[in-house]
Formats: sequence, C-alpha cells, structure tokens
Amino acid sequence: MNEAVLAAWRPKVGLSLKSILGMSWALALPAAAQESAGPDSGDTAWMLTSTVLVLLMTLPGLALFYGGLVRSKNVLSILVQCFAMAGLMSVIWVAFGASLATGPSENLFIGDLSQVMLKGLKPEDLNGTIPQSVWLTFQMTFIIITPALIVGAFAERMKFSAILIFTTIWTVLSYLPVWHMAWGGGLFHHWNVLDFAGGTVVHINAGVAGLVACMMVGRRRGYPGPSLVPHHVPFTVMGAGLLWVGWFGFNAGSACAANDSAGMAMLTTHIASATGVLVWMGMEWMIQKKPTAVGVATGAVAGLVAITPAAGSTTVGGSMAIGAISAFVCYFTATKVKHALKVDDSLDVFAVHGVGGILGAVLTGVFVREGALAEGMTVASQTWAQTKSVLVTVAWSAVAASIGLAVARFTVGLRVSEEEEMAGLDRMVHGEEAYNSES
Repeated sequence: MNEAVLAAWRPKVGLSLKSILGMSWALALPAAAQESAGPDSGDTAWMLTSTVLVLLMTLPGLALFYGGLVRSKNVLSILVQCFAMAGLMSVIWVAFGASLATGPSENLFIGDLSQVMLKGLKPEDLNGTIPQSVWLTFQMTFIIITPALIVGAFAERMKFSAILIFTTIWTVLSYLPVWHMAWGGGLFHHWNVLDFAGGTVVHINAGVAGLVACMMVGRRRGYPGPSLVPHHVPFTVMGAGLLWVGWFGFNAGSACAANDSAGMAMLTTHIASATGVLVWMGMEWMIQKKPTAVGVATGAVAGLVAITPAAGSTTVGGSMAIGAISAFVCYFTATKVKHALKVDDSLDVFAVHGVGGILGAVLTGVFVREGALAEGMTVASQTWAQTKSVLVTVAWSAVAASIGLAVARFTVGLRVSEEEEMAGLDRMVHGEEAYNSES
C-alpha cells in the first residue's frame, strides 16, 4: 500500500503540492502514468479481484463471523449493521471521504475538498498501471470494513441510530485523517512509517474505537454469565474462512499491482494466519484442555491482523514470529485481561484488532527484511517510528470515538431499553426474527 499509493499521488517534478490544489484526478498522477497508452491488463485484473475479495471480507465474511458469536436473538442486528456500513461508508467515500483522505494537501493530518464527489474523475484516468476508478473502489472496501469491525465491541446493546451517528463522526474525525497520515503523504509518511495494508489505518483505529465504545455504552445485562455464548459456531468458522481468503485481496492487493510485492505479501499473510491458528489452538489445549472451533477461527484472525502492516516488508520467518506473538498475546487479552478489567468487549474487537494491530505495527520494525527499510533508517529507528505511529493512532481514535459517542448520546441516546435488550434486537429493533419458532 505505502509505496504504490504514494507513488501514484506524488506530484510531477517541479510542481509543489500547493500548485496542484483543485486539479483533476488525472493531473495529480505521475507523468509516466499520464503518458501511458492505457492500464496494464494484468495489474487491473488483479486489483479488480482484490477489490471483490476485500468486500467479501465484510459481506458476508465479517457478518457471519460476528453473527455466529452473538445470541440467536441478535444475529440479524449484526448482519444489518454490516450491510448498513457498506452503504453508508460507500457514500461517504465518494461524497467527500476520498478527497479528505487522498486530496493533494500540504497538511500533515488531512487532505482537502478539491475532489468532492470525485470531481474530474474520467474513465481513462490512471493510478500507476491501473484505472483510478479501480483504485478508488479498492480503497472504498477498506472504509467499509473498518467501522464494521467496531460494531462487534458493543454488539447486542447499542441503538441502531446511535451506531450510524457514531460511525459517521468517527470516520470523518479518525479514519480519514489516519488514512492521510499513513498513505496520503502525511505525518506517518514523513516519519517513514511502514504500514503496507492498514495496521494503523484499519486495525488499531477500529480496535481503540471499539474499546472506547463498549466502555461508554456499558456492559450487557448478565455480563459475565453463561447465557452470553455464541449461538451458531459454524457461522463463525465460515466467516473466519471468508476473512482468511479475502485477506489476500486486503494485503496482496495493497501492492496495487500483480508483482513480486503482491506475491510476497500473499505468502507472509498466509503463514502468519496459519501460525496464529496453531498458537491459539495450542494455548487452548494446554490451558482449557480443549481446542475450540471459535479459538482456531480467532487465532487465524489474530495472525491476519498483525501481519497486515508488515506483509510487504517482512520475511517469511518474520511473518511466523508476528503471527505467533499476536496469537499468544491476543489470547490472554481476550480470555484473561478483559475479564479482569470487567470490560465487555462483546466480540473481542480490541483484544484482537486493537492489540493485534498494535503488535503488528511495532513488530513491522523489528522484523523488517533487508532492503525494505527507508533510506537512512535502521531497525531501531524504524521500530521507534512504528511505535510513534501507534501512539498517535491510539490517542487520535480514542478522542474521535469519544466525540462521536458523546454526540450520539446527546441526540438519540446510546443504549437500547432493557426490554429491547432482553427480547433481542432482531425483533425489537428490526421487526424480524432469524429463527421463527412456528416454521
């Protein structure tokens, strides 16, 4: 993601960023891309495929993964929330999000509004070797899945209207600025931070927002208790499988071409996830005496989360280490730490995405392969740069989430009524039931 995206947005030699404000998408592209006769068919085909794979991660991957983990009376609420994020975030991205994230700007924290409603975009415009329209759609799938990840933290108890208000505000205040800082030539770029596919932008960002949200909304009634168990584990395992497959588009697609970088990212992604499965399964086997289906599914996701920022810059051995460390730490966070702190992170959004994202971002510097360091950087300085990006993202997302939740609480309230929570959100909020007792 980092080099390919930045190259596509780097202005022509001799032009300052300020001089290209308000120009069309085509004029913001490198001269070589403008002179190209057309897109590379192989790269374009891969990016079209990657875009579909990343959308598959949310619909139906994440929807099934989360849907199986909640109680049967709330499964439809999760599916609706995932679909709603797909609709809402797509419109936000096209309307102004892409411009704020990627718009040419000297600001270290945010873009500009020169490309509202994708002004000036033409079918023939290129981003490197692929159509600009394909790249924008690929990035759209990222903005879809990020707030969709957050809903798992407060599952089964937050008002649907409050979710829409909160995620909209948080996306504007946190997702778009962090995107710009990491990939739009902003602060993290100036620090030479490596974030190949979204360790800061997606996982830390979403994980921290989820933690703040579940704390502000409060614990589910009956937490902790034997009634708060997954209603359909096969859904969860199928969803995790779809996430694993879709993640190849997420990480390997972030090379923005069908090249050696994509191939290496695909390999490291798979190995990290496979290692995560084994480590989580082993921990359960030793401590709980039984390896569970939910455990192996969660271990896979923990490995995938952690490798995301490092997929394009680590070695195969590094990917195994990153997957193993993430699964080990995330396991204890999900099974011990959150219960000790009495935090009802319903579906372990912070425990897996927040903690896994933080570990992955820092370990990207530790396990960087030779040749992947920026000029003048050492392993120590790279690790410090990665750590600084983590600290900024954590603080930024926490503040943005607090603001979004405060607005939602003031306008519509955050939490459903006790009656709605006890009866289930499917019937009380959406007027439907997943399992009709009369059928």
